[in-house]
Formats: sequence, C-alpha cells, structure tokens
Amino acid sequence: MTEWLQAIEGTPEGARVAMMLALTSAFAHACFGALQKGQHDPWVTRGSIDAFIALFSAPVALFLVPWPQGPEWAILGGAFIIHFAYKLTMALAYERAAFTVVYPVVRGTGPLITLAFAALFLGEHYGAVQWFGVALLSAAILGIAGVNLRSSPVDPVALRTGLAWAFAGGMMVAIYTNYDAWGIRFTPDPFTFLAWFFFLTALDFPALVAVRLARGVTRAPPAPLRLAVRGAVGALIACNAVGDVVDPH
Repeated sequence: MTEWLQAIEGTPEGARVAMMLALTSAFAHACFGALQKGQHDPWVTRGSIDAFIALFSAPVALFLVPWPQGPEWAILGGAFIIHFAYKLTMALAYERAAFTVVYPVVRGTGPLITLAFAALFLGEHYGAVQWFGVALLSAAILGIAGVNLRSSPVDPVALRTGLAWAFAGGMMVAIYTNYDAWGIRFTPDPFTFLAWFFFLTALDFPALVAVRLARGVTRAPPAPLRLAVRGAVGALIACNAVGDVVDPH
C-alpha cells in the first residue's frame, strides 16, 4: 500500500485518489461531529469515542506496523498536543452552542486558514481561481452558520463564547491539517504515522473525562450501553476521516 501511494504521487491518478479521500473525510468529519454533539455530554461522548479508537488502533500500532524511530516520536508528540488542543476547543464550543452553528464556523474558517498557512510556511503555491474557490466555499459554509445563528435559542453570552471557541477550533483544524500532512510525508512508512497517530492521540480524552467525572465537573452518562455504542460507531467513522492527512498529491 505504501509503495502504491508513493507511485501515484504527483500523477492524475494520485489527484483523483486525493479528491476521493478528501470527500470521504469531509463526510466522516460531519458524521463524527454530529455524534459528539448528540444527546450525551460532548466531553463524555468524545471520551467514549477516543477510548474505542485507542482500543481499535492499539493492535495495529503495536504489532502490525513498524514502530516510530528517532524524530518520528517528536512528530507524533506534536500531533498529540495539537489534536488535544483541537478537541478541547470543540468540546467547549459544543458545550455552549448548537451543532448547526458551531460546526459550520469550524469548517468554514478551516479551509481558508489552511491555504494561507500552507502558502506562507510550507511553500505551497495557489492560483487566483483556487483562492477564489476556497473563499467562496468558506463564505457559503459560514453563511449556513449565520442562518442557524439567527434562529438559535441559546443564551447570547453562551452563544458568543461558543462561537469564539468554534473559531479557535477552525484555527486548530488549519494547524493540524498542515502539521499532519507534513508529519505523514516525513515518516518513511505513512501507515506507521497513521496507526500510532490514532493510538496516541486517543489516550488523552478518556483520562481527562475520568478526572472530570471524579471531580463532579461532568455527570455520568444515564445510558452507558448507548454511549458505548455511540463511541464504537464514532471510532469506526474516525478511521475513515483521514483524507486530509493521506494526500498523494
């Protein structure tokens, strides 16, 4: 699989595969976000999802792919910190505002900031049509958030706080998109990066949620079995949300 991805890099077939992966990833991200914002507390839901991600990815990381070597550990450490910050912003946003407001803001700001970051720091070059297309996409997505914002019954103060966290989430999307793409290209075997990425970045929220439950900050879920099912489904969806990392461009 690694040889095939390297073979199609920079080819028309690689571009088609990248587009397919990106679209699959976008759909998976939307489903994943809806699951986290569902009927359970967003902290507890994310903790359940991450617990199953760690459970599913551990055998692959520990026994099926080469272990990271040298600087690869540092790259994975950076990914751990960045994704933990992203998950914090999303939980704080979902805690205060509706999914139909938060998610479009996160995904509307992410693409444009990602392009700007890649152009400034990673040496990527984009034409006027590409900039216009991404700006139009972001404006359309943010327009959806605006429509939902006007009909939101949430307290205005909580809503403004939720929107601030959602914008921070969009910034973190741009950061992790560029960082993960760089990290997987740096790692000789991309599946080593992916397996260990899923395993390591899924260890934080289960521990955080356990602390929150022990301190009474978060209430225990009323239906643990339903939460576990939601967590398992979310973990499986997360495994398909890698199109913004695996990019044979």
